[in-house]
Amino acid sequence: MSINFRDIPSIPVAPGTIQKGVPLKHLLDAEAVHCLARNISFVYPQFDSAGFYGAAMASLERLELLERGKKLAQALHQFLPQTYSSAVEILLASLTPPLESTDNNGLAVFFYLPHVCFVAEYGLDPGTCNEDDTFDVSIRAQYELTRRFSAEFSIRHFLIRHQERTLKKVHEWLTDPCPHVRRLCSEGTRPRLPWAIRIPSFISNPEPILPILEALKDDPSLYVRRSVANNLGDIAKDHPDLAFGICERWLIGASKERKWLIRHALRHPAKKGHPDALQLRTSAKP
Repeated sequence: MSINFRDIPSIPVAPGTIQKGVPLKHLLDAEAVHCLARNISFVYPQFDSAGFYGAAMASLERLELLERGKKLAQALHQFLPQTYSSAVEILLASLTPPLESTDNNGLAVFFYLPHVCFVAEYGLDPGTCNEDDTFDVSIRAQYELTRRFSAEFSIRHFLIRHQERTLKKVHEWLTDPCPHVRRLCSEGTRPRLPWAIRIPSFISNPEPILPILEALKDDPSLYVRRSVANNLGDIAKDHPDLAFGICERWLIGASKERKWLIRHALRHPAKKGHPDALQLRTSAKP
């Protein structure tokens, strides 16, 4: 049987890195909207592609990247089934295969920002989704999305609204074979993740995050360890003594990889001349 590759979900080609003078918002342009409609139509033939395209493109030009992601999520909600789990199943069926690498994936993966925004916007309010509890569906969706992009923006909403329940799932993911999933555990729990909403409870008390960082500090993937370092760096902004104490303890018997993590985590307080950060970074030199 021959395969019509035009009927296989795909994502638009995009630069490998940020290009000077090229706004990131163009990652979600007319081509991306058309591709999104086509992917959904493959698995949901009754999808009103023309109606979706018109709604998605209306006033899109004036919006920046994150706003475009939310705008496209709203258009998806308008044209997908109003039962949330049904809509999510369609979105998941329309995904391309998971990423095989943590390097050189480029900016094309931002194609899935609307999918993440859809989960964040509609997965927390069962009353608008004709369902009693959408948590498990949303968690499974974020698991699949983070294997293709990242669910770090959406998982934060669940940590704020359902912290204990979400942290329980995050702890289950700590040993997942996929580094993209393990990275979500540390990146999604960052108190001050750039571009994303902050998690006030973790800013005031980062204790719930610490077992996650402890479990991942020696992860085999640099992609994950860098995220651990960035999370610890966030903690250092509000609780420097706590972060310094963790780094001092981690220095005992530290491998060169863990020493790199410590130096990376303390780079901001070190730039400000904090003596403890400077001393720890010196001790963590290879």
